[in-house]
Amino acid sequence: MAPTVTAVVIDNASQDRTLDEVRARSSVRLIANPDNRGFAAAVNQGVRACDADDYLLLNPDVYLRTGLEALVDASERYGLASGKLVDATGIPQKGFTLRRFPTPLTLWFELLGLNRIWPSNPVNRKYRYLDRDLDAEGPVEQPAGAFLMFRKDVWERLEGLDEGFYPIWFEDVDFCRRAKRKGFQIQYVPRAVAEHEGGHSVTRLPESCRLRYWCASLLRYAARHFGSAAYRGLCLAVGLTSVPRAVAGMIREHSISPIFSCIHVIWFAGGRLVSLRRGQEGSRAKIIKNL
Repeated sequence: MAPTVTAVVIDNASQDRTLDEVRARSSVRLIANPDNRGFAAAVNQGVRACDADDYLLLNPDVYLRTGLEALVDASERYGLASGKLVDATGIPQKGFTLRRFPTPLTLWFELLGLNRIWPSNPVNRKYRYLDRDLDAEGPVEQPAGAFLMFRKDVWERLEGLDEGFYPIWFEDVDFCRRAKRKGFQIQYVPRAVAEHEGGHSVTRLPESCRLRYWCASLLRYAARHFGSAAYRGLCLAVGLTSVPRAVAGMIREHSISPIFSCIHVIWFAGGRLVSLRRGQEGSRAKIIKNL
């Protein structure tokens, strides 16, 4: 029998017509926040407000193309499950749908821009599962948080998503890594398919803010999951690479505003580098759409 599905929309103070659109749908439950609480906090808020066995995180730019039966079965068996993300033409989004947990070297390559300049390099191929058949079901390390199902007891044992990853980035990676450490398996189920547009919420953030948020979340993740030497090495990398990023931003935007973001990032990363203490910068299915 197909699972009973209830849709819950968590709205983080959107400035468009989202609230009107959701309120026009009587079958959807709306939780409207007066301010942006961030992705992790909104997810935890939705889980606490609902009573379900399984929860599906579904970003606002993701649309289901299939039913959820296969995903629910996998979630109930393993603890967490994810499906295949495709673009508007049906082509699988390789490199985004699935990834391995980032290593310090992976993040160095990301910060240096090597994975963009040379996407086929061995580090990036391993990190983004570019060697994997996206039509083959099996265990994975880190599926995209845009289309991720988990059991309620998994969320409870992990005490939810870490709301310190604000407003976005790395909270889903951290959640999956902690789940693996607790002995849960994350199962990839390509029979469950969803269309992903990409960049719905991120592009609304000013580019200077994106850099600060991404770097802060990266270092929070590193502080939690890497040793001291690797963490401090990434603090150094964040500071050093912010300079060429700022220069490129100034050229692209014809503005000096990226330099202020650069100063902020250097100050933040430098403080973490010299600090003696590393900074520590949630059969029915519930769909939580974070807006």
